[in-house]
Amino acid sequence: MRKPVDALFLVFLVLVLITVLTYVIPAGSYERIDVDGRQVLNPDVFKSMEQHSVSPFRMFSSLVDGFVQAGNVIAFVFLIGGAFGILHRTGALESGLHQVVELAFRRPKLRLQLIALLMIFFSLAGNTFGMAEEVLVFILITIPLARQLKLDPIVAVAIPFVGAGAGFAGAAFNPFTVGIAQGIAEVTPFSGAGYRMIIWGAFTAIAIIFTIRYALRIEKNPNLALAFPNQTGDLKEAPVFSNSRKIILILFGLSLVILMYGVAKLDWYISEIAALFVIFGLVAGITNRLSISDITSGFTEGARDMLHAALIIGLARAVMVVAEEGYIIDSILYGLSNLTGHLPQWLAVQSMFILQGVINFFVPSGSGQAALTMPVMAPLSDLLGISRQTAVLAYQFGDGIFNLIIPTSGVTMGVLSLAGIPFKIWFRWAGKLVIWLSLAAMLFLAFADWGFQTF
Repeated sequence: MRKPVDALFLVFLVLVLITVLTYVIPAGSYERIDVDGRQVLNPDVFKSMEQHSVSPFRMFSSLVDGFVQAGNVIAFVFLIGGAFGILHRTGALESGLHQVVELAFRRPKLRLQLIALLMIFFSLAGNTFGMAEEVLVFILITIPLARQLKLDPIVAVAIPFVGAGAGFAGAAFNPFTVGIAQGIAEVTPFSGAGYRMIIWGAFTAIAIIFTIRYALRIEKNPNLALAFPNQTGDLKEAPVFSNSRKIILILFGLSLVILMYGVAKLDWYISEIAALFVIFGLVAGITNRLSISDITSGFTEGARDMLHAALIIGLARAVMVVAEEGYIIDSILYGLSNLTGHLPQWLAVQSMFILQGVINFFVPSGSGQAALTMPVMAPLSDLLGISRQTAVLAYQFGDGIFNLIIPTSGVTMGVLSLAGIPFKIWFRWAGKLVIWLSLAAMLFLAFADWGFQTF
């Protein structure tokens, strides 16, 4: 059996492709203007410029810039990994998961209910505060959970990543996508929430059904598992579920509550979340009476396990460095928006969605894509007779749905690296889900004006 292509090499190929495109696509730039302290595009002023082709040597030197620009996310990954390394040393998570698994084996239907409930939880997180990088924290929990339930790593990734992704794509209250996009489009912030909550429910249901159907299939026949079916393992004897381990799990649950509150109410981001879990890791080690040597070695081992994911995140950011220096992102946006402007209204709204999906490949940041595209898409929607609320929805779908499968996203490639899933295998599985979500998105876009007025 041929060994799958490593995700690190795949992202490098994307870097090479973008470098070649800087020689092919004419360079250009929209004028940037300041709106409420945010730099956005002026859709009326686009200037062609001298070609800024990126040399092969610069392509390699951009790797350093990519790691520097993604430094906060990479540091976050290492620190979270270290904190979970300490948690692993305590045995608390393993013993707690053992209790859950024993309950699930006594009541087989509970396994499916557990998957559904967890995905709803993560979908709500994606809906309300745009859970993205935070998913990396939970992957470290769902991987051993799926293994103990004799499910493959795809299910482990789907629970937090697809769950949060479905909520992110159908969000009503995500301040980093809906809030920013509506503000730029001069639409009342978080308006249209009724119709968006219907969309959120539909997207979440599609994601859950898709994941559970796969789980049922491999439960009946483990040979149908796509990712490492031989590594699901048998249920092993776990550490004793002692009082100290119970306290650690209670503290862990409290940390998650603090995380949700901090992100939603205190504007916490990577630095604060990392600090929270490092503190938790230290407290967990002390509670379990680990020696200083055990705590430090546990932290080091946990951080070392994150090396591959960190490399991929830095390389993915280098792709954006090359695209920005080649001034091809604005040119791509300009050409595609001109193409959309000549389409009939019923087709234009669908093409907006596809267009945003294409742009998302180059700009996987939700807030960055909003700042980049909405100044153009908002006035374009006026010309086409499409409401700006619908234009925001098209952006939201294009950004959120395709985040699940784009190799330029550091989060996407990071979670796959942590789970050991080759991108090719993930694309084969998640690509079908993206098709179903895209069909649902097109249906919701077709009735968007009516939906926003009714709900």
